[in-house]
Amino acid sequence: MSNSKSRALKYEKRRAVIVEKQAKITNKGQITVPRAIRKALGVGPGDVLLFEVDNAGVSVQRARTKSPFAKYRGIGNRGIASGTKEINRWVRGMRGR
Repeated sequence: MSNSKSRALKYEKRRAVIVEKQAKITNKGQITVPRAIRKALGVGPGDVLLFEVDNAGVSVQRARTKSPFAKYRGIGNRGIASGTKEINRWVRGMRGR
């Protein structure tokens, strides 16, 4: 057995396949993501997918489109606008400059 085949077999033993679907590539290089896969990823129209290639193969996941910290912006900064310039302006004002 070749080294690449044995590596693939080892990978197959570790991963549990829950949903497996096929998609055909168009002449433009586009695919339609099957409904079961879209549902498993939690994506819909306009969402972005991230394709990652490593030694084990290719994985697809939903891409993060906004900062996970966005919901915390502004907490504890009452009266101070967000952004580096505004914070620096506030600090200079506190220092009397």
